[in-house]
Amino acid sequence: MSDRPRRTLPRVLVGAAVLLVLVLVGAGAVWFTQGGAPTIGGPFKLVNGQGKTVTDRDFRGHYLLVYFGYTFCPDVCPTTLSQMADALDALGSKAAEVQPLFITVDPKRDTPQVVGQYVANFSPRLVGLTGTPEEIAKVAREYRVYYAIHKNAEQPADYTVDHSSILYLMSPSGAFIAPIRADQSGADMAKDIARHLS
Repeated sequence: MSDRPRRTLPRVLVGAAVLLVLVLVGAGAVWFTQGGAPTIGGPFKLVNGQGKTVTDRDFRGHYLLVYFGYTFCPDVCPTTLSQMADALDALGSKAAEVQPLFITVDPKRDTPQVVGQYVANFSPRLVGLTGTPEEIAKVAREYRVYYAIHKNAEQPADYTVDHSSILYLMSPSGAFIAPIRADQSGADMAKDIARHLS
């Protein structure tokens, strides 16, 4: 009798640990690795602000600074994109090595024209990308981005989208290098990025 609680306790702890890992993975807080490198990023085919289809291979040779958001975002997205633009300015000549990308998580409202006009407000170097809901879901999975639509019962067209807010720095070959905090100033962001540039 006295041994039974001792035997079940490890099972309870293992079960709790498994549940915690599943929750963290679902939230994007845990990134599994393969061969020592985080499995973040991957091939994509999306549409830019000019209506042209582009793929991840079109950006080879440049570091990518990738951010997921949406144009109807009330505060986090515009703040982050402003900081990205400031970071590019602070990088000086090194900014030529970096291609910033904004990928929408709201393809229903964010058409190519909408995305193109939106990113132009922040930097002429910023490329906005959209696609079908399936294409956006695929690229979000590849980057382990969380997003969820919150509908307004009274005004169905006026919904918000919760989404993870992090910048992904990718190498010129398309490999993930490091996460870049979105809640820092453009100057600090530039320092963070510069540490990883060649």
